[in-house]
Amino acid sequence: MSRLRLTVRARLTLLYIGLFGVCGVLVVAVSYAQVARLPAQVQGRGGGTPSASDLTRFAERCQSAEVSAHPDARILAKCAAYFQQEGAQGQRELTLAHLLQYSLITLAVVIALAAVLGWVFAGRALRPVHRITTAARAASEHNLSARVAATGPRDELRELAETFDAMLGRLQAAFEGQQRFIANASHELRTPLAVMRATVDVVLDDPDASPGDLRAMGADVRVAVDHAEHLIGALLILARNERGLTVREKVDLATVAEDVLDGCGDCPGGLRVHASLESAFISGDPVLAGRLIANLLDNALRYNVPDGEVWVSTGEVGGRCELTVANTGPVVDPDDTGRMFQPFERLSDRMSRDGCGLGLAIVASIAAIHGGTATARPRDDGGLAVTVTIPTASSAPLDGNPIR
Repeated sequence: MSRLRLTVRARLTLLYIGLFGVCGVLVVAVSYAQVARLPAQVQGRGGGTPSASDLTRFAERCQSAEVSAHPDARILAKCAAYFQQEGAQGQRELTLAHLLQYSLITLAVVIALAAVLGWVFAGRALRPVHRITTAARAASEHNLSARVAATGPRDELRELAETFDAMLGRLQAAFEGQQRFIANASHELRTPLAVMRATVDVVLDDPDASPGDLRAMGADVRVAVDHAEHLIGALLILARNERGLTVREKVDLATVAEDVLDGCGDCPGGLRVHASLESAFISGDPVLAGRLIANLLDNALRYNVPDGEVWVSTGEVGGRCELTVANTGPVVDPDDTGRMFQPFERLSDRMSRDGCGLGLAIVASIAAIHGGTATARPRDDGGLAVTVTIPTASSAPLDGNPIR
């Protein structure tokens, strides 16, 4: 047998009724006690309460004095006082009876009114909760536009409703970003597959294809496979970064940058790299730190001009580690720097270059899970300067979660 479950509105109404009932009973009891404290009784000679026989004899003396031809004035005065006190006693008992009766009736009416008003005001107070419930039921993966939009006084319930609206906004932005990311990833993965299919179909449709044609086809397919592999690797890094850091070690960005520069070898196109590396210790994953610097360096080398330059610097500024990679290159519009860190975003003058549009997105993701930020600033004479700021090892969180 299931137990009766009361709603919050019903429980609040019962609470109001109970509070009004207890307070009303206390008021009636105190009022009745205050009125009942006034005594109205006849005292005997010894100061005690007279007995019934004494009262009878006293009443007979009063009657005799009234019918007597020569009444005793003192006895008549006592009789008048006695009967006056008796009338006061009766009036007091009648007053107490009426007071108790009317107080109980008033208390019952007030409790009933409290029940009605408690039900109404409890419903009004819980209205934001009902709106939150409606919005939560209407929300789904395909529709997160429902909002509570609470009005009224800025109390705890309105704060809860606004927090719920903010949560729905973040969820909506996350789902929309995920959908865009999936669509872009599908499009990017389809490109190398289309190249491989077209290359293979051209050779298969040519009955006179020579071994040279087959080798050229194999080379084209290899390039497309490398591009797809690089893209999938970048996607896996982004997906893994969503789970936060799994490794925390004390890492010197200067040492990692030096290793990355040593592994690059000779720069193509006569590019020159200038390094100014000072110790900058962070708490994080050394592999991801290397990938971050490698992506920044690759971006600076890839989008440069012949005989251009690249500057790499590390150091600690104000309790935070800074890594800056700047390069020469074409002039960049300042309005375009914000979307550079979005997945698959490429500037118009970079569409013809190699890459999958995930380099700076991975940089921003790695910086975020280390509790830092990545910003880009166009250089006055062309090119771009990307700065990554990460808390030092002494101030970094210990739980491996990104700082939001």
